[in-house]
Amino acid sequence: MAASKPKSSAKAGFNWLLKMAIRDGKASSRKLLLFMASIVLGIAAVVSIQSFSNNLKENIALQSKSLMGADYIIDLENQPNERVSFIMDSLGGPKAEEISFASMAAFPGTEGTKLVRVRGIKGGFPFYGELETEPVSAAKEYQEKGVALVNATLMLQLGIEKGDKIKIGNIELPVGGALKSVPGSAALFSSIAPPVIIPHSFIEKTGLIQTGSRIGYNYYFLADPNLDLEKFDEKLDPILDANDADLDTHTSTSARLGRRYENFGKFLNLVAFIALLLGCVGIASAIHIYIKEKLKSIAVLKCLGATKKQTFSIYLIQIAIIGFIGGIAGTLLGLMLQQLFPLILQDILPVDVQISFDPRVIFMGILLGVLMSVLFALYPLIGTLYVSPLQTLRVQGTESSSSKKAGILVLTGIFLFIFLFAFWLLEDWKYSIFFVLGIIITFSLLAGVANLFMKAIKRYFPTSWGFIPRQSLLNLFRPQNQTLILVLAIGIGTFLISTLYFTKDLLLAQASLDEQANSPNMILLDVQTDQQEKVAQTINSQQLPVLENIPIVSMRVESIKGRSVNEIRDDTTSRVNGWILDHEFRTTYRDSLIDSEVLEQGEFIGEKPQSEIIPISVSNNFAEDAKVSVGDKVNFNVQGVLLNTVVGSIRAVDWSRMQLNFSIVFPTGVLEDAPQFRVLTTKVPDETISADLQQSLVEKFPNLTIIDLRQVLTLIEKILTKISWLINFMAFFSILTGIIVLIGAVRTSKYQRIRESVLLRTLGARSDQILKILALEYFYLGVLGALSGILLSLISSLLLGYFVFETTFIPSWIPFLVLLPGIILLVMSIGLGNSLSVIKSPPLVVLRKEAN
Repeated sequence: MAASKPKSSAKAGFNWLLKMAIRDGKASSRKLLLFMASIVLGIAAVVSIQSFSNNLKENIALQSKSLMGADYIIDLENQPNERVSFIMDSLGGPKAEEISFASMAAFPGTEGTKLVRVRGIKGGFPFYGELETEPVSAAKEYQEKGVALVNATLMLQLGIEKGDKIKIGNIELPVGGALKSVPGSAALFSSIAPPVIIPHSFIEKTGLIQTGSRIGYNYYFLADPNLDLEKFDEKLDPILDANDADLDTHTSTSARLGRRYENFGKFLNLVAFIALLLGCVGIASAIHIYIKEKLKSIAVLKCLGATKKQTFSIYLIQIAIIGFIGGIAGTLLGLMLQQLFPLILQDILPVDVQISFDPRVIFMGILLGVLMSVLFALYPLIGTLYVSPLQTLRVQGTESSSSKKAGILVLTGIFLFIFLFAFWLLEDWKYSIFFVLGIIITFSLLAGVANLFMKAIKRYFPTSWGFIPRQSLLNLFRPQNQTLILVLAIGIGTFLISTLYFTKDLLLAQASLDEQANSPNMILLDVQTDQQEKVAQTINSQQLPVLENIPIVSMRVESIKGRSVNEIRDDTTSRVNGWILDHEFRTTYRDSLIDSEVLEQGEFIGEKPQSEIIPISVSNNFAEDAKVSVGDKVNFNVQGVLLNTVVGSIRAVDWSRMQLNFSIVFPTGVLEDAPQFRVLTTKVPDETISADLQQSLVEKFPNLTIIDLRQVLTLIEKILTKISWLINFMAFFSILTGIIVLIGAVRTSKYQRIRESVLLRTLGARSDQILKILALEYFYLGVLGALSGILLSLISSLLLGYFVFETTFIPSWIPFLVLLPGIILLVMSIGLGNSLSVIKSPPLVVLRKEAN
């Protein structure tokens, strides 16, 4: 026999191992299919998001010219100076020009007024893409006929027809057609200021180009096909920046958009990856029980001459095949799911996304299925290497020190893989480490809650309770119990969904309007100094208060700490942020802080002192980006007049509050005679009064821009609702995965339950009592898992509110009133639905099993 063993072992190559793995897998196909289902949803979630992110990035790159309407744009906030004009002439001159600004538009014959984005265009813009209008001919004829193209949705809302009039400032134009889409306008944000296109020659006649008006000057260019736009951007953009202009190429714009949506995709990928991890934890638990049931088969193989390595390899190959099939199924499901995303996010996306299948993502999904299955199955599989045939036949569960060492190596490999995958998604090792730590902490807390609960039951067991509740509690720590894995599955899914819900509440709370009496919900911009009294009288005539009358003075930074802006730009070692050097600041003056400001450093000086240097107060983000502190000198250019200032104080500003906040605040007694405009605010009780006030103001003061903050809030809610819907959709994969893990756990321990059921009935228990015991057991599991997840999410949301959003978090009761009972009922339904056969099984089933 000793001589024949090596021979048989030599013959038992990979083909034999593969045949044994397949043969054994066929006998246990139902259980293995359930294991496979545990990872299918997680892989589907990861593949769908990754594939859609790649498709979106590619579509943005392909459609970048159509997004911009030209090869590149030179844009300014003021008319170009001689240097910029010379540069544009040397480039062959712009092929089209645009002047744009926000303004109130009135529609004579109706009572409607609306904040619109006026775009005065000259030339053949757009050169890529098209103006979609109704009728189609309006896009080509509006400049020649001197008509306006009005946003189609706005026309529908106000009942405007072609041929009606639109009043912008001092002019009235006939409506030449409905504008359906135009390059450079996002569909979602058009709900606040929908675009209106008019011929460029009418802009000056509107009379709206005044002091303080926020005007955009765009010059559109076509490039030579052989021009390297990246090098062109690198060379020309710094020169234009030095002259208060900016260069945007279609490639840089697409890259910027791609990064913005790529970051959102990475976040969703992490949510999906957690669902995959949860499924893999379910695999580890299920394989643990599965291998225990296979101990006799392993013993027989070893008695027939199979080595420990061979028996281990059989089941390892089996798991790898499961992972491969699960990877294929999950990838196919993910590729189908991504078709839904353009429908969900159609108002947010900048382009029409054409879905295609990326071979790299397909390969990644299949590889992920194999790797995750093998990694998470290794830990329970390792036990077979260190168990002798005699111990296996006696089903002894002793674990050697070698097995523990191997287990630590496997766990190290798992966490290393999680870190590397997170790093691949986030491309930042710090965030990846925090993600892995977050996973470990969350899983550890939920596992700790489950273990503490079981220990508490053992220590403080309620012996005075009746038979049914006592037995249901005992089931939670029976041999082969699934309490830990079920609490993890239920808790993680609940934690994700409730955290996302709480976070959405937190974001909406940040953006919501304070309902206090002094909190404005309407802002009037571009009020000229000589208009402010009459505007205030118009507001008061409607029995409404003027809450704020804020002066605004525009200026630019001239020098910082004695160094000119141009000198800082030329210094490649400078750490001053570019926006500080290029931005035209809207500043104000007052004698005190407001509610959204907290003094961090220095002393706030409200009145001009006797010294020539003026003390100013700057926001902490300005101080950080300009690299200044209290006592540093900053000089400003106010339309040709230089102001010497010193940083007197630094403020923390809550920019999330829906009110006017400023980076730079001057003391009173300095800017009163400077060119300025005013901003007035009021509070209107309802939409009807708001519409009446806007109508009255636009008729008397056509230059005003009126912003109803409730419309802004509606837009924010719409964005958050769409995004949170998609995030919840991804988080729901965790719940579905948890359900599959739950079904797998119930099925895996089914024989154990049948045996207990028979023993209980032999002792006199009735079927309805056993049903109640099982119902209570799943009730305890549902409460423990769901409540742990919600409480953990509550703590995380409180921390987010305090450290990230710097606000007080007031939790909603919806997760407690809806999510908690919903998940408990779901857990009980699945548990009881898969346990009915347990109650119906006759005692002979167990006796035959014991005999075998």
